[in-house]
Amino acid sequence: MTLTIEMTSDFICPWCLVADTNLQKAIAQLDIPVAIQRIWYPFELNPDMPEAGMDRKTYRTNKFGSWEYSQQLDAKTVQAGQANGIEFRYDLMKVTPNTLKAHRLTWFAGKAGKATDMAERIFRAYFTEGQDIGDVDTLVNLAAEIGLDSAQVKTFLLSQAGIQDVEALKRRAIAQGIRSVPTIRIGNEVLVGGQPTEIFLAALRSAATESEKV
Repeated sequence: MTLTIEMTSDFICPWCLVADTNLQKAIAQLDIPVAIQRIWYPFELNPDMPEAGMDRKTYRTNKFGSWEYSQQLDAKTVQAGQANGIEFRYDLMKVTPNTLKAHRLTWFAGKAGKATDMAERIFRAYFTEGQDIGDVDTLVNLAAEIGLDSAQVKTFLLSQAGIQDVEALKRRAIAQGIRSVPTIRIGNEVLVGGQPTEIFLAALRSAATESEKV
């Protein structure tokens, strides 16, 4: 029996990392024998971001009105991260990236059954290591770490391949009414935001139980 989990997220969303981390814990605690299949769907919070990204301080100041207020928001996610075993390193981040290439890479990795490995490595690279995940060479190195061929990944990212596919998936999310991320579908239940582990575990148990009845 296989339970499919649909993950709609963006790589610059800290609550997406919180949700993914707590979901992983919930899957580990699930006491019903079921195979888990996770499908990743793209969503861009900043679809108009320049391809090279923007200086993070400039971008956040413009978006939130002041750098001080931006730092207050960061502090809230740092606190949430600590409670969930995540060390957000905003001090290392210099660039707010365009995430299209990261989404394309996750789509590409999915062809090899490695979408979850790729997505989670990209999240860690950005939020806990401060890497520029809009940079091709950075993404190539991350892909190599999970076992993808560096040359193939670089050729793919430097081409136009996968762009239309990812754009179609983004439109799909919008057509489904998704307006914020993370949005996670587990069985018939849709969960939004960085939910705690126990909420994910309850949803997993419910979905697994329903699957057993089919």
